[in-house]
Amino acid sequence: MLIGVPKEIKNHEYRVGLTPESVAELIQASHKVIVESGAGLGIGATDADYRAAGASISKKAESVFKRAQMIVKVKEPQAVECKMLRPGQILYTYLHLAPDPKQTKALLKSGCVGIAYETVTSDAGELPLLKPMSQVAGRLSVQAGAVALQKENKGRGVLLGGVPGVAPAKVVVIGGGVVGFNAAQMAVGLQADVTILDRSPDVMESLSNYFKASAKVVRSTPNVLADLVKTADLVIGAVLVPGAAAPKLVTRAMLKTMQPGAVLVDVAIDQGGCFETSKATTHADPTYIVDDIVHYCVANMPGAVARTSTYALNAVTLQHAMAIANKGWKQSLRDNAHLKEGLNVAEGKLTYAAVGEALGLAYVEADSVLG
Repeated sequence: MLIGVPKEIKNHEYRVGLTPESVAELIQASHKVIVESGAGLGIGATDADYRAAGASISKKAESVFKRAQMIVKVKEPQAVECKMLRPGQILYTYLHLAPDPKQTKALLKSGCVGIAYETVTSDAGELPLLKPMSQVAGRLSVQAGAVALQKENKGRGVLLGGVPGVAPAKVVVIGGGVVGFNAAQMAVGLQADVTILDRSPDVMESLSNYFKASAKVVRSTPNVLADLVKTADLVIGAVLVPGAAAPKLVTRAMLKTMQPGAVLVDVAIDQGGCFETSKATTHADPTYIVDDIVHYCVANMPGAVARTSTYALNAVTLQHAMAIANKGWKQSLRDNAHLKEGLNVAEGKLTYAAVGEALGLAYVEADSVLG
């Protein structure tokens, strides 16, 4: 199979779909890879590195899209990229369709086969292709929040860990999954006063056993959340409903009860955000203020640490890319029920129920397009 790797064009996105090492593995398996010139520079991989791995280099994205049977990316295709996709062409990347009707309709119109990293499952009921980026984003959320809290960034002017004689910042983490756990780890490591909210008894027990006295674990209810945000310096939104739009947990009314200069970091922004006042931002302009509360809602947070993120991502995505290349998309999905869960669109049909329900669009079962 001929696999194409275009350069990412989303604002300040430096990751790349395949590393040179991943390209070499695909080449060794008798596949061909075409990489857009400069696609790997954000992770320190030059065109020469890709040539040495066996790839051919194209100067234009149009050529990559035109020639490749499968496109491997990181972020969802932008409007100009959607127009270059064609019927039956495989697109293997993050899609996050539930809050994005324009992209969804563009992919359906293209007739491509969209396999989304974020909805591929595992035997353990996890999302293994989302997990490494959730780990990165969770850790970055605390770094970003700490910077946003600085006075020159319109924050409260609070140091997360405090100093002797001055209390540490209060950090509230909404959601105890992969993002929340990693955010809490970082916040605890910086000696902040950390509270984690979740609703699952198993998750709460696991978090309590791990953090012991270094973080408080509390069952999340609307009243509990409303009380905690009043005194919080930093609130991290770390909720996830796989493939679906995130619930709006922090309302506009709650903002008026918060301390001026407090910070909200919405890690769920890819799925529409879990704060009522959230709107996607970029690394170029990451924050905005509503009712004196600083909002950080960058939709591709891991892109800021592109090298770490790309290598972590390839460690989990390459095996499925190899299977798709070896068998074709239909057979690889028939053979792997977890990979089949990644199918979101196929040849003009929406194949993921949560996206259809979120957008009010008709959808079909994935099996119906596999023959």
